[in-house]
Amino acid sequence: MSDLHLTIDGQAVTVPSGTTVFDAARLQGIAIPTLCHQQNETPVGVCRLCVVEAGGRVLSASCVRPAEEGMTVATNSDKVRNVRRTLLELLMADHPSPCARQSQSGDCELETLARQEGLSGSRFSKRLSPRGQDDSSLAIAVDHEACILCDRCIRGCGEIRNNFVLGRRGKGFNAGIAFDLNRPMGNSTCVSCGECVVSCPTGALTNKFVVQTELGGEPAEVEDLLKLPYFQKVSGTFLELNRNAVVRRHFRAGDIICREGEYGSTAFYILEGTAQVFLSTPIAHVHTEGGAHGFFQRLGSRLLGRKQDRREGEVNRRTIPIDASVDLPYDNPVAQLGPGDLFGEMTCMSLYPRSATVRAATDCTMYEMLRNVLDIMQRNKNIKGSLDENYKRRALEDHLKNVPLFASLTPEFIDSLRDRVELVRYGKGDVICRQGDVADSFYLIRIGFVKVSEDHPQGELVLNYLGRGGYFGEIGLLGMGAGGGGRRTATCSALDHVEVVRIGAEDFQRMVDSFPEIRQNLESVAVKHLEQNRQRLAQTVDVPLDRFLAQGLMEAQSLLVLDLEKCTRCDSCVRACADAHDGVTRLIREGLRFENYLVATSCRQCRDPLCMVGCPVGSIRRRQSLEVIIEDWCIGCGLCAKNCPYGNITLHPFEVNIDNPDTPGKRAVVTKQKATSCDLCTDHAEPSCVYACPHDAAHRVDPNQFFRHVISG
Repeated sequence: MSDLHLTIDGQAVTVPSGTTVFDAARLQGIAIPTLCHQQNETPVGVCRLCVVEAGGRVLSASCVRPAEEGMTVATNSDKVRNVRRTLLELLMADHPSPCARQSQSGDCELETLARQEGLSGSRFSKRLSPRGQDDSSLAIAVDHEACILCDRCIRGCGEIRNNFVLGRRGKGFNAGIAFDLNRPMGNSTCVSCGECVVSCPTGALTNKFVVQTELGGEPAEVEDLLKLPYFQKVSGTFLELNRNAVVRRHFRAGDIICREGEYGSTAFYILEGTAQVFLSTPIAHVHTEGGAHGFFQRLGSRLLGRKQDRREGEVNRRTIPIDASVDLPYDNPVAQLGPGDLFGEMTCMSLYPRSATVRAATDCTMYEMLRNVLDIMQRNKNIKGSLDENYKRRALEDHLKNVPLFASLTPEFIDSLRDRVELVRYGKGDVICRQGDVADSFYLIRIGFVKVSEDHPQGELVLNYLGRGGYFGEIGLLGMGAGGGGRRTATCSALDHVEVVRIGAEDFQRMVDSFPEIRQNLESVAVKHLEQNRQRLAQTVDVPLDRFLAQGLMEAQSLLVLDLEKCTRCDSCVRACADAHDGVTRLIREGLRFENYLVATSCRQCRDPLCMVGCPVGSIRRRQSLEVIIEDWCIGCGLCAKNCPYGNITLHPFEVNIDNPDTPGKRAVVTKQKATSCDLCTDHAEPSCVYACPHDAAHRVDPNQFFRHVISG
């Protein structure tokens, strides 16, 4: 290539043909300020601070202006300095000062240049971005107000890391950077590699620190973590800044690592050794029974073994879902975990109670990590691929066959699905499928909870909450929706961190064609759901839906109502309930009031039970009759009682003789608890509370019928 000869600020310069004015000046040691251009980057010329006089009537951006033979360039003339100062003032008008970067480390490049120019403010009115701050990521803080649209983060994400998460959105003053299709950063495909933070010249993108973190164990060395496949390709800077969020733990054989029912905020990765995971709470029902000496005899509540009282839904159950890479066999709820296994993921990501007790079977070494680190691990493509492969290899068959409708699937057919299904993750609030969209997939829930709802002119109608083992998407694929099918009949969205197994339409069709009994069962259940939804909507078409929903009345199947014009507050109903249930009342004479009626605190058998959301072992569920029941593997964590918006679930304590989890091989009498709710006194002709009321004030009613005339009037 031929050389070019030009003059920059009075100095003779010789550079190869094709060199930009910016690079020619830099090679000569002449500094030209810039915010959007870095060494070895493709120049974009968006900040314009690198303006120079290069002949002609207008100034040129030196980063994109090619050098020419005989060119005379001025980089610091009065005209250039005035224009550059005005540009800085305009940028500062759209920038909070000091920004997060300036406050933390004092090296915001924009504010440094402004200070060098003697600018303490701007002549122009402040215009901060209406998008504000995005705090959704656990690793990186996003402040759109500090963004100057230099595009350095976009180029770092795409050209250097090849992640292609960042891009531009909007026009004019509303222009800004966006993650994926303008999602919150925490819900995007960003893996928090940190390249955008390194590239950003301002406080628009900064690292988050874990502060005041106190995890027992040795702080993990970043070098050791990066040697493990699980942590490879994660930003070392991120791990260094959050080194207290990962600790190395050592457990001796027999040590308890975590207990079922306890709340936690960490997950564990087994490095060495094996661990035993099990349920220490007896698998049994809370059963109420009594003698034959009159209606008000004291009934006894005790734990009834599963073989003595097996419910229909439990007969075909093979496993109990837990927060680990394996499920527990129903008849012997014990399993083993080994090196490379991860457990505690759901607890860590969604802050649910621990689903099982984990004990070190041998001496173990583990990494314990907080949510911000686990979240980044799951976004890493290599790690995600490894976890997905592990799931398909170890858990897919049990997951499918644990759903009674799919129990007839053959091992050969499941093997044909292993390489075709996809494990997809969603963040809180993400829409998985939307009402009216083309049905192209069938979903099985692996982790988390999904809300199913319909949109109507009267408002949103919540149809169900689905947890692990639940499924959705079959109605559209079976062609059973309104208007001939093929479209989604409801919107399904993630209530928390959710993982679903996605089965494409082609494989779903192959499954129902190969196994006609599965198609028949799916269609039968779908018909019931569609009819229930139709009836619920029909019951409210002439009722202000928002008013009905605000009271929660529509969600109930059975309400205990007290007519306050008849009630004398004698509490006979409360005492009768306590006498009938071993002294533990399931009724409180308090609650919401509607007109002259008091809706007492007693289980409503809700059609959309919030109590089901978050159960770590999926023991509270709803029958096809919409009756909410608590299965025998309840671990007594109490989350259902906390979630019930009406306070209608109680925890009943029992003393049981079990294997002592702290001392393997020895028995101990410990107090355990099980969740209980109103059973409508099914052993009697009518509920005790209703029978005991001396003033005919207490009634069990269907709210849609009972309140219809009140609301309509």
